[in-house]
Amino acid sequence: MSDLLIRDAQMQDVATVVALLADDDKGRAREDTSTSVPDRGYFEAFAAITADPNQRLLVAEQDGAIVGTFQLSFLPGLSFRGAWRGQIEAVRIASHLRGQGLGREMILWAVERCRERGCRMVQLTTHKSRDRAHAFYEGLGFERSHIGMKLHLGASGV
Repeated sequence: MSDLLIRDAQMQDVATVVALLADDDKGRAREDTSTSVPDRGYFEAFAAITADPNQRLLVAEQDGAIVGTFQLSFLPGLSFRGAWRGQIEAVRIASHLRGQGLGREMILWAVERCRERGCRMVQLTTHKSRDRAHAFYEGLGFERSHIGMKLHLGASGV
């Protein structure tokens, strides 16, 4: 194991988290890193996440630098006899550090937090084109069990 420290993100971490989210082909198209101060929408989302006890925005630090991030959500539901689910989203490791086991540590850490919260399952989504990510998650025991769908709301939405 490395000396990875996983902690809740702080307001001053938002710019670094946004940069990590933009650190791949898909993220570059979605995120705005054109200025050193992120758009206000990022800070509004951060405030909403931190105000909700079922949401956590996390960062992974190594040698004092933020090298990874993910969001962990706890979702109540009636199915599976009222089971809680853990939802892992927006997983990123700095591109120059990928393949060193840091993502594995983050996901195992997240799964343990889900166990502690009494979740009966952990779920995540990953883009259908990310074959390496699929193999990574399957190697950790995740199964391709569903087909995910999204409807982007906006000018051309339903």
